[in-house]
Amino acid sequence: MVSPQPDQAPDAFLMALGGILLLGLATSFLSKSTPLPRVTLLLLFGIAIGDQGLGVIPEVFTDRFSLISDMTLLMVGFLIGGKLTHASLHRSAKSILWVSLSGALVTMVVVTLGLIWVGLSPPIAIILGAIAAATAPAAILDVVHESGGNSRFGQLLLSVVAVDDVWALLLFGLALATVSGLNGSGMDGGIVLHSIQDIGGALLLGAAVGLPSAYLTGRLKDGQPMLTEALGVVFLTGGLAMWLEVSYLIAVMSVGALIANLAKHHDYPFHAIEGVESLFMVIFFVVAGASLELDALANLGWVGVVFVFCRIAGKYLGAFVGGVFGRLTPAYRNWLGLAMLPQAGVPIGMALVAGNRFPEYQQTLLTLVVSTTVLFEVLGPVFARLAISRACESDQAGAVKSDRKN
Repeated sequence: MVSPQPDQAPDAFLMALGGILLLGLATSFLSKSTPLPRVTLLLLFGIAIGDQGLGVIPEVFTDRFSLISDMTLLMVGFLIGGKLTHASLHRSAKSILWVSLSGALVTMVVVTLGLIWVGLSPPIAIILGAIAAATAPAAILDVVHESGGNSRFGQLLLSVVAVDDVWALLLFGLALATVSGLNGSGMDGGIVLHSIQDIGGALLLGAAVGLPSAYLTGRLKDGQPMLTEALGVVFLTGGLAMWLEVSYLIAVMSVGALIANLAKHHDYPFHAIEGVESLFMVIFFVVAGASLELDALANLGWVGVVFVFCRIAGKYLGAFVGGVFGRLTPAYRNWLGLAMLPQAGVPIGMALVAGNRFPEYQQTLLTLVVSTTVLFEVLGPVFARLAISRACESDQAGAVKSDRKN
């Protein structure tokens, strides 16, 4: 019998797991008395115990961060998809489409022009502009839940983030095709077609799994889906999406949306997932913090600073313009863009894809994206929490004013 390695010993693993889960309770308490949301506190704790700090987190967690990340994002995507109900879309469909499209497109344009202005070559600037359009759904979902989860602004934000990922994938495909043309190889329509197939294939897979799941789940226990079948649907969808090489996040979002809209026999089809998703979120953000490369911040430079400020400006301006066309209130227009600043693993994945296709840009892309992701992952949830708080205060003030008039 082979004895476990010291860093993989059961006692170290169990102590670390228990400590991380108990930390989730502590951070929930601390977040109520500090301006920092739970997500940021978990990330900071991860940094403190990771290789950049005390180095006490077992390698069994950091070595499997990709798997932990995928499992967490699958559940996050399923829950966010569940917010895309017929009632919410009927009420806010125009606003969701305008804000998500404008937020992604304006961000790409502002970041691209800003980077060209400081001397970066147009091909790299275009790719980075497309990467800047992406948003991290996990951090935003946790902040929304922490803030109550039932506010109109929070529900609108989650719906916008769900659609935002679709636009980000399309823009990234267009960016790669454009850069191929600028480099003299001609406009590569195959890249754009691949992005469309990625999204379309994910939607078809979501329908193939979601339609039968909407009618079959929740039958064993009256009105409630069991945790086993809920996780089975989520992980099966994710595994099939990875095997078929389509977007697993969009696939699982579409499954969640179909079940939410078609499963009339469910009292609440996402209750089972929410019971276990919070546990994965705690582990995910702590390990994410432990995996952050703080050394990359030293290489940020002026180009990185411009990228950060242009992305903030682009998100704010894009959401504001979309809010005007979507007829949102002034408070919503002002705060939606700042609530969409969190950015995590998806941009790094995009940078890797772009770097593999254009090796001459790989070092610049990875250095800039990794360093700025550290900032947005830690500070983005702070802005998201502030935005939700201010928008809710505006709603309450408007309700009080309306009552006085009546």
